[in-house]
Amino acid sequence: REDGRVTSASVQQLIEQISCVNKAKMIDHVGGVEEGAYEIYNCVEKIIKQDILGCEMTDLEGKDLGNKEDSTAPEEEVFGDVLWDAHDEREQMEAFQQASNSTCELGFEKYFERLNDLVAAPAPIPPLLVSGGPGSGKSLLLSKWIQLQQKHSPNTLILYHFVGRPMSTSSESALIIKRLTLKLMQHSWLVSPLTFDPAKLLEEFPHWLEKLSARHQGSIIIIIDSIDQIQQAEKHMKWLIDPLPVNVRVIVSVNVETCPQAWRLWPTLHLDPLNSRDVKSLISAECNSANVKLTKEQEKKLERHCRSATTCNALYVTLLGKTIACVGNTGNIDEILQQCCQCQDTVSLYRLVLRSIQESLQSDKEKGLLREILCVIGVSHNGVSESELMELYPELTSAVLASLLHSLHKMCLLTYGCGLLKFQHLQAWEMVKLEYMEAGENVVSAYRQKLVEYFTMQLSQDRVTWRSADELPWLFQQQGDKQKLHKCLLNLFVSQNLYKRGHFAELLSYWQLVGKDKSSMAAEYFDSLKEYEKSSEGEESMICLADLYETLGRFLKDLGLLSQAVAPLQRSLEIRETALDPDHPRVAQSLHQLAGVYVQWKKFGNAEQLYKQALEISENAYGAEHPRVARELDALATLYQKQNKYEQAEQLRKKSFKIRQKAARQKGSLCGFALLRQRALQLEELTLGKDTPDNARTLNELGVLYYLQNNLETAELFLKRSLEMRERVLGSDHPDCAQSLNNLAALYNEKKHYDKAEELYEKALDIRRRALAPDHPSLAYTVKHLAVLYKKMGKLDKAVPLYELAVEIRQKSFGPKHPSVATALVNLAVLYCQMKKQIEALPLYERALKIYEDSFGQMHPRVGETLKNLAVLSYERGDFEKAAELYKRAMEIKEAETLLIGGKATSRHSSSGDTFSLKSALSPNALLEHGQR
Repeated sequence: REDGRVTSASVQQLIEQISCVNKAKMIDHVGGVEEGAYEIYNCVEKIIKQDILGCEMTDLEGKDLGNKEDSTAPEEEVFGDVLWDAHDEREQMEAFQQASNSTCELGFEKYFERLNDLVAAPAPIPPLLVSGGPGSGKSLLLSKWIQLQQKHSPNTLILYHFVGRPMSTSSESALIIKRLTLKLMQHSWLVSPLTFDPAKLLEEFPHWLEKLSARHQGSIIIIIDSIDQIQQAEKHMKWLIDPLPVNVRVIVSVNVETCPQAWRLWPTLHLDPLNSRDVKSLISAECNSANVKLTKEQEKKLERHCRSATTCNALYVTLLGKTIACVGNTGNIDEILQQCCQCQDTVSLYRLVLRSIQESLQSDKEKGLLREILCVIGVSHNGVSESELMELYPELTSAVLASLLHSLHKMCLLTYGCGLLKFQHLQAWEMVKLEYMEAGENVVSAYRQKLVEYFTMQLSQDRVTWRSADELPWLFQQQGDKQKLHKCLLNLFVSQNLYKRGHFAELLSYWQLVGKDKSSMAAEYFDSLKEYEKSSEGEESMICLADLYETLGRFLKDLGLLSQAVAPLQRSLEIRETALDPDHPRVAQSLHQLAGVYVQWKKFGNAEQLYKQALEISENAYGAEHPRVARELDALATLYQKQNKYEQAEQLRKKSFKIRQKAARQKGSLCGFALLRQRALQLEELTLGKDTPDNARTLNELGVLYYLQNNLETAELFLKRSLEMRERVLGSDHPDCAQSLNNLAALYNEKKHYDKAEELYEKALDIRRRALAPDHPSLAYTVKHLAVLYKKMGKLDKAVPLYELAVEIRQKSFGPKHPSVATALVNLAVLYCQMKKQIEALPLYERALKIYEDSFGQMHPRVGETLKNLAVLSYERGDFEKAAELYKRAMEIKEAETLLIGGKATSRHSSSGDTFSLKSALSPNALLEHGQR
């Protein structure tokens, strides 16, 4: 409207239509198209934030909508340095919506009861296998049941993953496990370092599941649909065979034909073929939507046809109904019925559908384009977008594309996922291969080559998008072209794109294919970067170069190549300080990443200096109450904790907590204080009931929640109530009582009430020694904390047997040659040295040295530290020659390490003090113990 007046009859008509629509939003704008689009964008974002998410919109947020620099902030705000791919998450949300997109329940009530029984069954319980033939409705069943659970059991945490086509990103085991772990961390309010090494990620998942499930009040249900489509499913999903935590249930769906043999022993829910009533219901629903009426005779004919195992599954019957409905108003129903009855499985019915679409096309050109579209989507990694199709085929007009896609989508051939076109069902892709690619691998190679040329052209124009990074390396891998794959990986922007989106395993697998180990890969990346730097001129180019150096440094840090990670991170810092400004926020980012390497390396002096600089820059750039400032405070607090500077660590943690609390209230963050408070209130209501083990556990959880709010007095009240209730209900010797005792002891330790802490730890240890296995993690936990407490209190004689027991437990848990055993041996040796018992300490240091050398190599910093300790010991015993020899070796390792990091190393602390951090006794994951599993 101009000056409040309507400019045309069509605008007047639109306003009248809008006025009678509930909650409609109208944007009144006169001006350019881009300006109008920006107005709409702002309005939509405001609606989402205020009306849907319930966030408070600040003026600052409104102004910063177009700020590109902040566009990557959310991943780091929520998960620290963990890389999170919003695209993969959106793909899963859409897959869930599509799976549940049916109004017919198909008699699922009997299956819902069985699934409910699984959730209610006492632990331990193996995963439940939902099996059935292709298209039998497994995804529909699980998605409908998830919706029911979300509605009726709000305290149950449901994590789902819908696996798409084999070889697609959604079927990569490491990405699935990473996503599930991060979702668990998100719901546990935990920000913690997470390995990106695929093998370690898969290996550590059971430990994360145990740890994070212990923090969750209520059940956790993990659902993986089409798990048999995961690449090497049996090998990569070994955790399913292990006993699950008591509050975790797992449901997986498989096709009967492809289910691994070992899994067939699990409890199984098999989907029966559809009965005649369900068949009629499905077909009627499709026909009614198109106003098509079937005669009694036609209904009977369909019912008779849908009786075999391959014609009475949900997908076949749905497709049959759509086929009849599609031609019902324009063609002969009896004729199409006759054709359908000749199709004895879903693939052949899909073929009939495709041919009917072909016949509806007006020219051979359109039929050829239909073939091209389906084939190019089929050979892609994750699908193809509409714009990519139009660039691949310039003769393809918008009108023709829209018409083709409408037909293919309506008939369940294609669907959309994150803006990409992909096959809706595996059988649709099987049909396309039979119809268009029977000539063999040459046809597939030709279509792959078309995509390769398209995405290669994008790279040559410096258009590296997430699409080219997703598709091109994968296509080279499928073609077996190692040379081109190698060249593609050395395009730094491709690797940066994959890494920044967390596709770590995929990137490593490509390098393994070209025959490069981690070290040679790191060297090649660094050489490529130095070469790229030669051609980099101007501020924008240098900023981009700094980003590449930082990505490489983070990548190498995640791989555990700390010595090689320092140089690129240092270079990134230098470039940003020069190209931007020493006080620019991106300089703080470089300082933070470099400090992280030094922390892992135990170069605490270097790390502290860098974190403090990053904190100062962040405070100046963002203000003292910004989440970025909280991040630096947390990092410094963790550093002080590692150095046993507990008071300094606690002050910083409290300061950080207040900032995050305020930010959470402003942004409506799911991980924020408001939700924490709400759950604390819900738990308080639960505890008003009578004495039961569940209520005692809830009281324990409440104690933890109040600890998380730094309210130690209230936490103490709830932990005491938990202990008292458990002693009344379960008896004072029950392992759950040991848990409450342990948590209370940790609390008193934090409050420096060491005598009280000692008494409670001793009681907990006594119970656990009698109730648990000698190598049980809960026993090890109490032994460790009590031993450190004795040492802190100067009761060294009491500490010795516990340190000895810690060595025994680690040997039983990990084997005698594990580095963890060496650390326990060093701790015991340190204790003996403090007691002036050098003779007892010597063999312990020597054994630890041998383990470290065998595990890490002759030049590892831990070897150097142990050699230094042995040198001191030899000197004190008067063996000066041996002391000099050992000290020389230690210094050689030190010098080599200093050279690796550019000569900027500070003096490393030797291991002559127990490295265990007492404050971790009160970290959320330590305090929230849940007894044995």
